[in-house]
Amino acid sequence: MLDSAGSSSNVEIRSHLVAGLREVLDQGHASARELLKRPRHGLVCAQYLSGVMDGVVCCLHVAATEHFYPALNPSQSERIAVVAVGGYGRGTLAPGSDVDLLFLFPHKQGAWGESVVEAMLYPLWDLKLKVGHSVRSIDDCVREARADMTIRTALLEARFVAGDPLLFHDMVRRFGAEVVEGTAPAFTEAKLQERETRVRRAGTSRYLVEPNVKDGKGGLRDLNTLFWIAKYAYRVNDVRELVAAGLFDRKELLMFQRSEEFLWRVRCWLHFITGRAEERLSFDLQRQVATAIGYAGRSGQAPVERFMKAYFLVAKDVGDLTAIVCAALEARQQKPRASLSRLLGSFSKRKRVRALGHPDFTLKSQRLNVIDPEAFRRDPVNLLRLYEIASRDDLAIHPDASRLVTQSLRLVTPQLRNSPDANRIFLEILTARRSPEAVLRRMNESGLLGKFVPDFGRVVAMMQFNMYHHYTVDEHLIRAIGVLAEIDAGVLESEHPLANEIMPTITNRRALYVALLLHDIAKGRIEDHSIAGAKIARKLGPRLGLTEGQTETAAWLVEHHLDMSTVAQSRDLGDPKTIESFAATVQTLERLKLLLVLTVADIKAVGPGVWNGWKGQLLRTLYYETEIVLAGGHSVIERKARVEKKQDALKELLSDWGPAERDAYLARHYPPYWIKTDLARQEKHARFLRRAEQEGRTTATLVETDQFRGVTELTILAPDHPRLLAIVTGACAAAGGNIVDAQIFTTTDGLVLDTISVSRAFDLDDDELRRAERIAAAIERALKGEIKIADLVAQRRAPPQRGQTFQVAPEVIIDNVLSARHTVLEIAGLDRPGLLYDLTTAIGKLNLNIASAHIATFGEKAVDVFYVTDLTNAKIVSTARQLTIRRALLDVFGPDAEKAHATKAKAAARA
Repeated sequence: MLDSAGSSSNVEIRSHLVAGLREVLDQGHASARELLKRPRHGLVCAQYLSGVMDGVVCCLHVAATEHFYPALNPSQSERIAVVAVGGYGRGTLAPGSDVDLLFLFPHKQGAWGESVVEAMLYPLWDLKLKVGHSVRSIDDCVREARADMTIRTALLEARFVAGDPLLFHDMVRRFGAEVVEGTAPAFTEAKLQERETRVRRAGTSRYLVEPNVKDGKGGLRDLNTLFWIAKYAYRVNDVRELVAAGLFDRKELLMFQRSEEFLWRVRCWLHFITGRAEERLSFDLQRQVATAIGYAGRSGQAPVERFMKAYFLVAKDVGDLTAIVCAALEARQQKPRASLSRLLGSFSKRKRVRALGHPDFTLKSQRLNVIDPEAFRRDPVNLLRLYEIASRDDLAIHPDASRLVTQSLRLVTPQLRNSPDANRIFLEILTARRSPEAVLRRMNESGLLGKFVPDFGRVVAMMQFNMYHHYTVDEHLIRAIGVLAEIDAGVLESEHPLANEIMPTITNRRALYVALLLHDIAKGRIEDHSIAGAKIARKLGPRLGLTEGQTETAAWLVEHHLDMSTVAQSRDLGDPKTIESFAATVQTLERLKLLLVLTVADIKAVGPGVWNGWKGQLLRTLYYETEIVLAGGHSVIERKARVEKKQDALKELLSDWGPAERDAYLARHYPPYWIKTDLARQEKHARFLRRAEQEGRTTATLVETDQFRGVTELTILAPDHPRLLAIVTGACAAAGGNIVDAQIFTTTDGLVLDTISVSRAFDLDDDELRRAERIAAAIERALKGEIKIADLVAQRRAPPQRGQTFQVAPEVIIDNVLSARHTVLEIAGLDRPGLLYDLTTAIGKLNLNIASAHIATFGEKAVDVFYVTDLTNAKIVSTARQLTIRRALLDVFGPDAEKAHATKAKAAARA
């Protein structure tokens, strides 16, 4: 250590040295930030920071070797080279990056070397820098690089900073001769495997809406990997040399440089804004980075959405470059073909290769390729045929062919778009029973899909700035087609049994596929995307070869693609008016089938965990109730018959009860209970109520888990009173229970039988049941007045945040048309812990009875619907009373909520 090797003045000198270097670093960061504000200076910023760090390291080397530990007559062992490795070795540093150093010696480190290394490291640590360091001899470097690919990669980009340059050059020479020579295939395989693992960990899609700029798919690490592999295989030191080497053309070199510049710009801003090495471009940071870079809103898109579209387009370019490098390496036989399959995604191997059926295509390395570079120019329809043959014959497309497609996009002219042959082929690809998702994704990655369908091109890489959608719009649409193909193939029946059952009976299959591809194609426009999308479907349908009827069906599906999901999740399915209104919209059984399948595919493609059995059950209930009406049944008559049928079925299950007891129990429930509750739950309720009655209890709870629906049910029995639901929701909020639905039934003898469904918190039933029982106990205590719910909810609330990431203008709709017996309150706004409790409390204070509640959450947006009456069980028709209700509910969202609501209403009126 320094202070043990010299006088006390050394400690003082080191203190002054650290203070001076701190000032250098602070000034360097300030200057780098100013550089970053200039256009196209992201990489310049990173290089400048690396240069500042070089100055710090050189200064410390001089201090250590010339002041603290000078070697007056240096021996062979008293030589040192300070080498930058890793990202620092590339000559780039982000503001919060680690500083990776190699202290290189000719032989084993001696006492002098140890002292010098410590004299350099301690000031770096005092400067609060994150330093990764290693101490090795040249022999160590060669030996360890042979055994460890991580060390080999770090040394590949080693850069001399200070000390003995001859020592460094000797290491570089031996590294090339003894490590790199003849090992390019093994290195390439290892790097691609490492990339695959890294991408899987960070998120497999490059279109995840909160991407990792460094390690995500299409991020900086992918560009690094490309250059490592190219440098190793082609023995180049600068990316510009890859043009002369034949790996890139000049356009692709510019793409590499443009991508690198953009990603460095984003990464540096992330570090500066957060003050740390933050690599994830989270929602709360996206706005700030977009503002820092200077994006503005345009054509209905917010600045942050335009910025993120630019980001995803760059990520797509990085993917294209990855394919180009891998194809070139395979051609040079520098990498095994198996890795290319993993990297690019291939179809399963074929037992035999069938004839391709067209003279312009051939197989190369068991991948589909064109016969020569003029194939697309000779016949532009071949651009589509390439993907048709790949789909038909289950073939992977050779990267050379994909690259040529991208280079030939200018051939996609209006003449090609209107070609009957080209459109027939596209429709075959879209509706193919084999892997349409994979083929469409290849078309999208090459740029062909957006060129052939320009409206699709407008949503390529478009993100929606909310927590609900996990992918960009184009990725969501392609994934939805994949889900539809799964349903079409009859797989995953357990997840969506009704959709799988009715899919074979659908006669308008082509219209369904077209509608699903187009259902969100008008996102990002000022006009409502469902209406604008229907116009696109009417324009595109005839071009694709749909009949007039098929086109109209596709357009109707696009215009109404949200209806079934909205009704199922936010309307009372036991209310006859709900079913009659929905049936009037749908009109035919065929449309009902089509809309059900489309809705399942749409929800499931939103992202992992969005689809669950609970939503499936709601959709099935709506489907079956509507089917009766559309099939010619009269809803009132049919309901009466179904109530009697269900009561008879329950009587059989309660055969151990006496006839009088059974009849008395059946009379305790109103008709909506029998319609909305399945037989198994009816029996559980009956035995639950009987047991509570035998025990002399008017307040009781029952908990059970439902793996299929992904929820835990809490059934509550209690005397009816207006604030009952507020107490229940408050107890759930205080215990951390996220309510996803509430079924409320009142018995004829004045009790309430509420079933509250909360989302699961644990995978294991035992853990989940213990949690549910704690919530149930809190509910019982609250209903008995033993605890004060308001206090518990207040303790649970998070403190208000300034400048929240998401803003959702609150909205309260009061409707007397949706139900024959109830006023419907639809309340939408920014979700938060305790919101449902606050709403039900406000409704209770307004002296309203809640007949049913329907809770839906779409990311950060909550949409809660309550069917209510006044205390005389009448609808709320007074305009003054409705105004009072609206104000009270808007107040739940804060003092500015009413103003925001009015602004939104005016904007909607203008639209």
